[in-house]
Amino acid sequence: MDTALVVGASGGIGAAVLQQFLDLEQFTSVIAVSRAERPDSLARYADGLWWIRCDYSEESIASATALIASADVQLRRVVICNGILHQSQVQPEKALEKVQAASMAQVFQVNTIIPALWVSALVGQLRRSSGCVVAVLSARVGSIADNRLGGWYSYRASKAALNMFLKTAAVEYARRAPKVKLVAFHPGTTDTELSSPFQKGVPAGKLFTPEFVAARLTKLLDQAEPNGELSFLDWDGRTVPW
Repeated sequence: MDTALVVGASGGIGAAVLQQFLDLEQFTSVIAVSRAERPDSLARYADGLWWIRCDYSEESIASATALIASADVQLRRVVICNGILHQSQVQPEKALEKVQAASMAQVFQVNTIIPALWVSALVGQLRRSSGCVVAVLSARVGSIADNRLGGWYSYRASKAALNMFLKTAAVEYARRAPKVKLVAFHPGTTDTELSSPFQKGVPAGKLFTPEFVAARLTKLLDQAEPNGELSFLDWDGRTVPW
C-alpha cells in the first residue's frame, strides 16, 4: 500500500499536511504520529488513517518505527513537523545574556534531536524503497549565509544543526536508500501557535495559512527526484542558502 507518514501530526502545519494527504487519492493509507490522541474530526477516515501515539523519547520512536516496519506498507512521503520556538519557560533570545543551558537544550531536543532520531530510525525500512521523499521542517533563520539580523540564538542554532544532520544523512541515504530524497523545508511564517507572538512585523501577504503551506509542500514533494543530495527549499520552491 502506498502510504504517507506525518510525524507531529497535531501541530498547525502537521495537521494541515495530514489533511492534505488524507484527501489525496494517491495514498492508500496515511500514518499519523503524535503525542495527542486522534481528534474526533478525523473519525471519518478510520479506514485510511493509522494513528500512533508517541512521546518522542528514543524508545518510543524506535517502537513506532518498528510498528510501521511490521506493516505491509510502502512509504512514499514522510513529513517530520516537530518544532519549538517558544513556551512558557522558553523564549527566543534577543541578546547573548539571555542564553540559558536548559532552554537551549529543550529547543535542540525538539528541533534537532527528535527529527534526527526519526531520520535515523527510518533508514532501515527505506533501504528497499522504490521511491520516497522525506521532508523535515527547517527554517530560513537556520541559514548561516542568510543570517544578517542575529538574535534567536537557540532556534537559529538548532535549525542550522538540523540542516547539517540532514546534509550528512543524505550522503548515507544515497548509499543505503538511493531511491529516497531528503528535503529540508522552510514553510515561511505560518499562522500557527509557534509563530503567533511574532507575527506583528510580517509583511502583508507573507503570513501563510497552514493549508497553503501544506499544499505548497505537497507540490514540492511531488516534483522531487532522488539525486543523493539534500535540498533546502522554501515554500515557493526556491533554494535557501546554507
